[in-house]
Parts: sequence; C-alpha cells; structure tokens
Amino acid sequence: MQAAWLLGALVVPQLLGFSHGARGAEREWEGGWGGAQEEEREREALMLKHLQEALGLPTARGDAARGDEHPEGTPEDKGARETEEDHQGEEEEEATPIPSSSPSPTPTPEDTVTYILGRLAGLDAGLHQVHVRLHVLDTRVVELTKGLRQLREAVGDTRDAVQALQEAQSRAERERGRLEGCLKGLRLGHKCFLLSRDFEAQAAAQARCVARGGSLAQPADRQQMEGLTRYLRAALAPYNWPVWLGVHDRRAEGLYLFENGQRVSFFAWHQAPRPEPGSEPSAAPHPLSPNQPNGGALENCVAQASDDGSWWDHDCERRLYYVCEFPF
Repeated sequence: MQAAWLLGALVVPQLLGFSHGARGAEREWEGGWGGAQEEEREREALMLKHLQEALGLPTARGDAARGDEHPEGTPEDKGARETEEDHQGEEEEEATPIPSSSPSPTPTPEDTVTYILGRLAGLDAGLHQVHVRLHVLDTRVVELTKGLRQLREAVGDTRDAVQALQEAQSRAERERGRLEGCLKGLRLGHKCFLLSRDFEAQAAAQARCVARGGSLAQPADRQQMEGLTRYLRAALAPYNWPVWLGVHDRRAEGLYLFENGQRVSFFAWHQAPRPEPGSEPSAAPHPLSPNQPNGGALENCVAQASDDGSWWDHDCERRLYYVCEFPF
C-alpha cells in the first residue's frame, strides 16, 4: 500500500509538468503562425497601397479596410505595427517618386479653329486627288473612244473589201460559167446553151443559171428552137427527159413570158397524134399525150421534151433537168 502511494507521488507531478509544457509549446506555435499571417497581411496591404498610388486611386478606403481588419491589439502588437509602418515609410521615401496624373486642359477656340482648318486641308487634298483621277479617266475614255472609232473604220474598210471580193468572185464565176457554156455547150448566133443534169425546181434552176452568168434558156425563134432540139436529143438520147425553159405564165394565166420579162411570140406546144386517114376522130383526149397546155392555174412553167422538142406545161415545183443560156 505504501509502495503504491509512493509511485503515485512520483508519476503525477511528472505528468502534470508534461501537460503544462505541451500547452506552452502549443501557444508558442500558434503565436509564431499568427505572426507569419500578420506579416503576410501587412505585405499584401503594402503592395495594394503601392498599386493604388501608381494608378492614382484614393487610399483612404484601403487604409480604413486595413484598420477594420487589424484592430488595435496589445501594446506589443501596436509597437510592432508602428515599427513596420516606419520601415515602410522609409522604403517609400527611398523609392522612385511616381508622377501624379493631371487632368487634360480644356480646348480653346483657337484649337477648334486649327482642328477645323486641318480637316478642311485634308478634304481639299482628297478632292485634288479625285480631280487627278477623273482627269486620268477622261484621258483613258478619249483614248478608248479614238480606238473604237479606228476599229469601226477598219471594220468598215474590211466590210467594203469583203464585199468587193465577193463581187469580184461573182463576176469571175459568171465569166467562168459563160465561157464554160460556150465551150462545152451549143453556140447559136449570139447565144450559148448548156444542159445541166441536176434536178431542180424551176425557180432554183433559174437561180443556178444566174449565178453562173446566164439564165434559163429562152429560144426566141424557130432557128434557136430547132438548134436547141437537136442539142438536147443528142445529149439525152435514147431517152425522153423534160428540161426546164425560161418560160412561164405565173403573172397571169395564159400570158407566157420569158425570164427577162419579154412576151413569148413563138410557141412549140405538144399536140396529140392525129387519127389515121379513114378512122373516125375521137372526142376524148389522148391519155398519154394530150394537147398542151392543159394544166391551167396548177401548171405555170414550161419544159421542153428532149426527143421531139415540144413544149409541156408542168408544176413549177417539179424537179427536172434544166438548160441555161449565156450571152456570147
């Protein structure tokens, strides 16, 4: 029993001392941590003050806020803050002075006039450049107009030259056709006849003959008619082919004209074969060889038979051989 009391008397004081020492160490650690936090706040406040002074902002609000955040504490804390403020004041004095921003001066009427005159001078320079460019454009327009006029004149000259060439070609073709007609065809007096073995309508045949320097054949008398008959029979024998002549009554029924507009005075119309002597004449026309002309208003163009040289009226759109005549 006495031994137990002795052990308690020795251990309890040691435990109490250890607990007190632990609390003291804890207070000492909290004090050190609190001092570090206080120094961090002071450093931030100092940086904020320098920034406000650099930007020209009032610092009363920041100082009040710092005062609210850090109320007066113990005399030791107050003395520490005063020492830090004195140190900060010395650093601010040693730092480079920051120029204070001053408000911009109010513009005077002279400045306004000067500004307006400068703008007017700029506008005048711009107008001068516009006038220069307009002058350049006018010059280009004049040059283009002159070039266009020259092109029109060149086109006109070219058109005239082409027309002259076409006329020369037409004359050459007509001369060639005339010479060919007289060399290859039949010459009768002051005319030459040439047969064409191309199938054409009467108007198209006339155009072909004109392009070659002649026209469709226009036999004006019996001599020309007989000579043309012999020429066609020799060229197309032993067959009988109708050949277009330059004779028609398109202007008025029964009024036969040549292609040159002259009235036809000599005719060689086909007549039906006469009945043999002693036989009775037939009132009905011959089915294969009726008297000509018999087409009326439906057949207005004349073709010549190649076997006997007789004239037949046909539809003008029928496609037949044709014979051209050329002046000699």
